[in-house]
Amino acid sequence: MAKARSFQGALGVAALCYIAVDYLRVVSPLWHERLRPLLWGFFALAAASRAPFYAHWNSEVRTALSFVACLIFMLACLVVEAISVQFVTAVLGIDWHWATHPLPDTGQWLLLALNEKLPSTVVEVLRAPLIGLHHYLMLFIMLGFSVLFGCVKAPGLGLGARYMFTMGIGRLLRVLTFVSTILPSARPWCAQARFKVPNHPHPWAQKYYVPYASDSNAIHELLKRDSIHAPIPDYPPEYVPNWGIMSFLVDLLRPLNLDTSNVGGESWFNTLKRAGGGCNDLVYSGHILVSVLTAMAWTEAYPGWTAGFIWLLVLHSAQREIRERHHYSVDVVVGIYVGILLWRTTHFVWSNTDKWNIWKFRRFSQMRMAIWKAAKDGDIERVRACLEELEKPDDVAGPSGWTLYIFGLLIIIITLSLGLLAFTWTADG
Repeated sequence: MAKARSFQGALGVAALCYIAVDYLRVVSPLWHERLRPLLWGFFALAAASRAPFYAHWNSEVRTALSFVACLIFMLACLVVEAISVQFVTAVLGIDWHWATHPLPDTGQWLLLALNEKLPSTVVEVLRAPLIGLHHYLMLFIMLGFSVLFGCVKAPGLGLGARYMFTMGIGRLLRVLTFVSTILPSARPWCAQARFKVPNHPHPWAQKYYVPYASDSNAIHELLKRDSIHAPIPDYPPEYVPNWGIMSFLVDLLRPLNLDTSNVGGESWFNTLKRAGGGCNDLVYSGHILVSVLTAMAWTEAYPGWTAGFIWLLVLHSAQREIRERHHYSVDVVVGIYVGILLWRTTHFVWSNTDKWNIWKFRRFSQMRMAIWKAAKDGDIERVRACLEELEKPDDVAGPSGWTLYIFGLLIIIITLSLGLLAFTWTADG
């Protein structure tokens, strides 16, 4: 236990070092290229050196199935989100995105006003790209691995399962919000620069939206009839590629025939992969959801000054999302409180509460009379049996030896691989 306590402050220092070294990419790229591999190598070696002495591998093995299930669930939710992002951008066509004005955002006005009032040094700090989405993911991976050093309550896979499960739920709720009502982007040029979809609206929008988009009389008549009545303008026909069993995605993704030499056209996967973080406003912010879930995980699993520092980074990220017009203020505000509420409702997956000691105290309260009676009768064996029942270890018998070491090595490799993929796949949300 003393050794475990000696690492308590080290996790916060490691997190600070990671953020500082990675920010060198802005102020000194040369030192960033030199120090980043050294820091990552140190983290990997430290985790590998502690793995053979980790006392809770049995608990990790029992949690592995739920971890994998939550991972699959989160990946499925991300696929649904990617399809939905492409749909809400493609359904109205590129011309709509270019021509539609951004919504008025008082949060953006406030930040512009503060630029005129605050000292220039403070403004430069607020503008600085201190932390990005992949940093929050890496900070969570560091938190999960800290179970090896006794900084966080085991099992680490349980903490990871809760994070991914909460992330999946949050992404599904986000899909429901931005698909329900399509809002224009705060960056009108974004869709034309990033998406390869038709300029004209989808037949659904041609029929149900375009005739009533700007004509107040048509809208009034629509309310009276509660059915469509306006004529539909002429538009080019829709391109329908040959995607086989995935052809049901054509109406949602609306691809263009970018390769005329290919009869089947661009694959559905390449079309979907280009969606990225979307261009029209996606309520609520996915960046803020990730950052808040990371901050909540640190607050519960490793409370202290480091968690407070991460919350400051979350606030910095929030104002940058608004300042750089990646999102409206409402997306950031909703993302913050949705992330907090979701994390608090998924404690059944993993919790930092020492349920073992709570159970033991309740069990002792139930057995107190039996222990007192056995002691009064001088039945030492009965007293010893009751105490042994209370002191049963948390980790029951399970795999041991090389099986646990191989399992630990696989967990380290898989998690580090996920961390590297996070750096390359999540830069845009």
